[in-house]
Amino acid sequence: MELLKDVREMGQELIAYRGLLYEMTRRDLLLRYKQTAMGFAWAIFMPLINTAVFYVIFVRVAKIDVGVPYALFAFSGLTVWNFFASSLKFALPSLTSNLVLVTKVYFPREVFPFSTTLVCLVDFAVAAVALVVLMIYYRVGITPAILYLPIVLLVHVIFTLGVALLVAMANLFYRDVKYIFEILLTVWMFATSVLYPLNQLTGKLRLVTQLNPMTPIVEAYRDVLLFGRSPLTPIFLATAAVSVAVFFVSWLSFHRAEYEFAESV
Repeated sequence: MELLKDVREMGQELIAYRGLLYEMTRRDLLLRYKQTAMGFAWAIFMPLINTAVFYVIFVRVAKIDVGVPYALFAFSGLTVWNFFASSLKFALPSLTSNLVLVTKVYFPREVFPFSTTLVCLVDFAVAAVALVVLMIYYRVGITPAILYLPIVLLVHVIFTLGVALLVAMANLFYRDVKYIFEILLTVWMFATSVLYPLNQLTGKLRLVTQLNPMTPIVEAYRDVLLFGRSPLTPIFLATAAVSVAVFFVSWLSFHRAEYEFAESV
């Protein structure tokens, strides 16, 4: 009962400060692209470049068959992964780069990692437009499975927010986290079926990749958009449950640690 009370209070507090969340998201969005020549085009450009590179590696060299045009397969995976990875990259320093606000003014501190994730969600939406264009180019039509897309997106966002809260808090308490973060994120990407199909793996490597929560999420997007089938497999439903658990455990831990934030600066 106490946990439910805490969750309800946190939700009410976040709703009360929704205006601040909106303004911080708007500020971060404007600052990110204020002095860039390409602006939002970067959200499309980087996945396209990576898709071209890995097309050569996996199609021309390794001759991997993914069941759909590889460019579409890789771009979809990279777009999904980039939202997750970018959210964590910007959430990581979100507390330490706002120390004055963290130590001097009271408001729910989760606003910082939440706002950076929302900014990355805008980038994700921009990249999704490019994905639709690629689908049209390769004549991959929309099927009734598209109705599952909001469920997949919700699981994706919930898991991302949960991990974002953890990395932001960890970076405040242990400053050396930022030095190993990029390495861990790179390893995590290659342990996710972003660039290769899961059916190309066997044995323990396949098991480890399947147990990685991001793999069922990436696969679910492809099921809905590229293969026209339901993503509600047992492993995706398990991932959804894990995502909800990670989110609430992270949020509760973050909320209870807020009182120690000022001491850790």
